[in-house]
Amino acid sequence: MEYTIETEQETDGRWIADVIDLPGVMVYGTTRDEAIAKAQALALRVEAEKLENGEISFFQTGLFFRAA
Repeated sequence: MEYTIETEQETDGRWIADVIDLPGVMVYGTTRDEAIAKAQALALRVEAEKLENGEISFFQTGLFFRAA
């Protein structure tokens, strides 16, 4: 899956990052990079929860693992 993250700097200097494809996935960071990293981590947590609850199948995630 591919997600778009929109960022904006608030008037108080904090950065907000919003994963527009996942409602409610919005985080703050002290820098733009930090906000993006936090948004990516939260999006992964949301996808993991959906997978655990059977809301999506593993193949819908677009993730691949290779066992060595």
